[in-house]
Amino acid sequence: MPQIVVLPHPTFCPEGVVIEAPRGQSVCDALLANDIEIEHACEKSCACTTCHVIVREGFASLGELDDKEEDLLDMAWGLEATSRLSCQAIVADEDLVVEIPKYTINHASENH
Repeated sequence: MPQIVVLPHPTFCPEGVVIEAPRGQSVCDALLANDIEIEHACEKSCACTTCHVIVREGFASLGELDDKEEDLLDMAWGLEATSRLSCQAIVADEDLVVEIPKYTINHASENH
């Protein structure tokens, strides 16, 4: 089963962690299933950027971005070439290393 290495994040995962994720599961669902409470304000419907992650390793193994995800990512804080919405990034056969950005753009949240 592929592993996801989550780099340390001061709120969601201070020590960093390595989790297992079944092929076909979204990165967001894998994080949530392992008590990493990443924001997902649109309930994983690809309508916001709060679940934005930066894929440091394994980016090429993820499916291609569709136009909707690309358009949303253009609004994400800290966008990088390997940014994905974790609700749309589906785990394949390769291990991943992901970083949760320090900030998200969530106008409905008190914690941005």
